[in-house]
Amino acid sequence: MTSYDNIEEPLKGEKLIDVWGRRNPRFEKKYEQSVLRVLSTYGVKASETTEAKGKVFGAGYEPMIMAFFIGLYANKRLPLSDDPDDLKGLGQPLMFWGNNGNKLRKTYPRLREYIFDALVAKTDIDWVALDKGEIKVSAIITQLINTMEEYVNYGFSVIEEKIEEDKGYFFSQRAFLDMFMQLTENDVADTIQKTPADNNDVEPL
Repeated sequence: MTSYDNIEEPLKGEKLIDVWGRRNPRFEKKYEQSVLRVLSTYGVKASETTEAKGKVFGAGYEPMIMAFFIGLYANKRLPLSDDPDDLKGLGQPLMFWGNNGNKLRKTYPRLREYIFDALVAKTDIDWVALDKGEIKVSAIITQLINTMEEYVNYGFSVIEEKIEEDKGYFFSQRAFLDMFMQLTENDVADTIQKTPADNNDVEPL
């Protein structure tokens, strides 16, 4: 049986997203207790059913997804700590994100494609150099993962701050929806402010 854990180049018939899907994103350890364990069952053993109750999310990657989109919609990235001891891998490769469904919720694997497309759009990649073989696929994947981790890192900082202000904030069904709508509205407002005035409003010389 083939092990895919450390394969950094495409296997036969694979696409870039497949190689990306084998990666295990990192996060800053300080957010494990303040965000991941508060909102999800991350780190909870199967026998600890009481601890798992009352969580907003199941798998640890779910708050990570929310954090990513907070960073993306806010258009803000926060570099991770330079100290490797401050970082931790989530423990679940991207290829498995969204695959766990239940009676109340369907699986959502397509979301991985949306995340990947957003990363490609937001990362400065030299596609010509890749096509010429001057850089390896693994280098491109590292760029994409770095972009993702920085968006997530910013999102975690926002979530942590909200929890510190109001521990029950994210236990509202509309909490993340309201946050995303606010970020979207702010983006639209910024766009309007940056839009040049209509030519008819310009005074003649």
